[in-house]
Amino acid sequence: MSSVPGTRGYAQKPEKFAKDYESVTFEKVHKAVMHYYPIHDKLASILDIGAGTGRDAAALARAGHFVDAVEPTAGMREHGQQLHAQEQINWIDDNLPHLHTITASKKKYDLLLLTAVWMHLTPKERETAMHVCKGLLLPNAVMSLSLRHGPVPVDRHMFDIPDEEVIELGKAHGLHLLHHSVHKGDTLGRNEVHWSHVVFSAAPSV
Repeated sequence: MSSVPGTRGYAQKPEKFAKDYESVTFEKVHKAVMHYYPIHDKLASILDIGAGTGRDAAALARAGHFVDAVEPTAGMREHGQQLHAQEQINWIDDNLPHLHTITASKKKYDLLLLTAVWMHLTPKERETAMHVCKGLLLPNAVMSLSLRHGPVPVDRHMFDIPDEEVIELGKAHGLHLLHHSVHKGDTLGRNEVHWSHVVFSAAPSV
């Protein structure tokens, strides 16, 4: 079993999470912010951090983009490799906050996706993760985070993080805020859960 605290609960039930994640499309999850992604007029290099079963990675790979999918939970990663075997996805066993394998590769990206992942980091880890993610961005690159709000399940290592904290942390690391929105409801129908989006650009503010 993985020793990464944020993966607690996922390794025990990978089939359930795979079914949940794959029941919602990439387009639905990212509808509010997808127009900010640098994927519409070029083939982009993308890092999907906490990729789960690869729903988003697969959608982007199908469109021809170059996708690295980071997932520390072996069961989730294996499900993703089976479900999306036909897609050109580079699966990587790595994890926040340090992303040692990714940083060692010296690769940089046009787009970083952190979809339902930031909530698994402690305050100290969030500081480190923001620094690491900033260092992975190409000039004018975009970093997109979706943030979960609501009660934390008892079997999970999770935090309800204020949007304002994420925004200020990104700005403190030299990122420019492109978008912030709060959304009612939850794509999986959980009444007590809602989400927000924060999108940063590595380009300086003008």
